[in-house]
Amino acid sequence: MKIAVVTNDGAVVSAHFGQAAYLAVFTVEDGQVAEREMRDKPHHGADHDHHHDHNGGQHQGGGLFRQILPVLQDCQVLIGRGMGQPAFVKLQQAGIEPILTDIREVDTAVQAYLDGTITSNPKRVHQH
Repeated sequence: MKIAVVTNDGAVVSAHFGQAAYLAVFTVEDGQVAEREMRDKPHHGADHDHHHDHNGGQHQGGGLFRQILPVLQDCQVLIGRGMGQPAFVKLQQAGIEPILTDIREVDTAVQAYLDGTITSNPKRVHQH
């Protein structure tokens, strides 16, 4: 299985799915991390022109999400610290379990998932 963690630096879990630049992707075999890789992730960054179509356009529920999904297609879980409602729902629809945690460190969050102790905080889903 593969676990993706939203991050800007590989160490800290990003507080916003749409703005993070990378995904730290962990390959898990026999309950242990076998491999870790960093993947570029399309994001709202310096080039973002702030076109916010809240009916599913360029924000997380629309065009940007369609660009992100191929990067996540082999992952079963995505861990972050914040995400818009449209992206949260679309991840679920794509068969990816979104977990929005209060844990700040990437490695700690992954280990908590593997240990079965991570919890998802519904208050970290933002209404867009």
